[in-house]
Amino acid sequence: MRVNRMSRARRRAALGLSLAALAAGATTGAGPAAAQPKAAAAPAPNCSAAYRIEQKLSTGTTWRMCWRFNGTSGVVLEDISYQPPGEAKPIKVLNSAKLAQIHVPYDDGDSEFNDVTEYNFGNGLLNMKPAECPGGTIKTVKVREPMYSNSQNVKGLCATTRSRGHAYHLQTEPPNGNIGKTYQAQGKDLLLYTINKVSWYEYITEWRFQDDGTLTMNVGATGSLAPEDYDAGDGRGWPIGKGAKDYADSHSHNVFWRLDFGLDGSSKTRVEQYDSKVSPARGDQGPTNKTTLTKVTKELAGDAKNMRWWRVVSATGKNKDGHARSYELVPGATTKFPGRSFTNHDVYFTEYNKCEQYASGNLGACGAGHPKDVDKWVNGQSLTHPVVWMNVGFHHIVRDEDQQPMPVHWQGFSIAPRDVTAMNPLTPADLKGINGHVGRDS
Repeated sequence: MRVNRMSRARRRAALGLSLAALAAGATTGAGPAAAQPKAAAAPAPNCSAAYRIEQKLSTGTTWRMCWRFNGTSGVVLEDISYQPPGEAKPIKVLNSAKLAQIHVPYDDGDSEFNDVTEYNFGNGLLNMKPAECPGGTIKTVKVREPMYSNSQNVKGLCATTRSRGHAYHLQTEPPNGNIGKTYQAQGKDLLLYTINKVSWYEYITEWRFQDDGTLTMNVGATGSLAPEDYDAGDGRGWPIGKGAKDYADSHSHNVFWRLDFGLDGSSKTRVEQYDSKVSPARGDQGPTNKTTLTKVTKELAGDAKNMRWWRVVSATGKNKDGHARSYELVPGATTKFPGRSFTNHDVYFTEYNKCEQYASGNLGACGAGHPKDVDKWVNGQSLTHPVVWMNVGFHHIVRDEDQQPMPVHWQGFSIAPRDVTAMNPLTPADLKGINGHVGRDS
């Protein structure tokens, strides 16, 4: 919850700064690169060393990317590539990835905010202390108009590594019935995150790069409940504090991300939708399941359904088995908000347009008459350079435990490699010959 809201004059000034920043180009910030030494020559990301992140994880996978700062979006990641063990060169995944909106409507209808575009989300970047970036490096970000720092040099981007538990576990079963050999590995991730303050709320924007090629994007909301919002006496809130005097307004957080894929260095990717239908068992036959492919050739406002999923497919690259490389969209838990047309769908695939940068209240220089919201951009245009917009919602009905401070509540999604490599990229050496059908002696 939050009140401590900007006055109308301040909001107009903030919006003016956002538009000015867009017109002038992205504001960038520098920090020392915390890169591992390169074992072999590889194409460097398209940025100077100050804005480059290169991390070789202990399991052998290397992630490379560039970062820049924008006063509206915050930290934007670009030219993202993934190089697992056994691949001679990096595999390009994304041209760019960024937070594209945090839409916050309140249940009583009195308040509604676009926290990214209306509040200069990026300029709310907070300084972090070393304890907030355990084992990592905090990069200094140049913020021209900092809202919560006395200096334009904000120590605001943490780059660190973390364990995530088992990457796999396999115990073999030899033909003679003896106990087989156990194979297991503990997964490692590169983790990047910032903390941005928007009035009472503070948002942790997290990017997690796994050693198996999965990329997870999360936003965690924390900070403080705004005491001025304890006015939901119309049955839409929840009692906070002693008795039933103070009712905190319930509200939603609808978070959008914008992903511009560049698989294998080409933006000419294609989109595919898969749906599976289970038929009931008949007689002695068990239930059957048939999966069908729909090629998404035109712009689409997509809705998640049971046993439905999408993938973005490379137009140029194949793995060593000859299969087209792709990344599957893996939505996280979501509560779809039906109150606005742009929050009515879970994913949007639109044809690339440089001016379309934010999912609602778009600030891109699109010209007069161009719609401001992502749903209006879906108008039947053919997809040759698809841009993916993911929408993940959370309905926040406040509880006593939300004060004080408020525990982080997370929402997000992943993109997972599908046929990017011919086998599990972390396969141990003595299992690398088992690819495809596994035979067994009789």
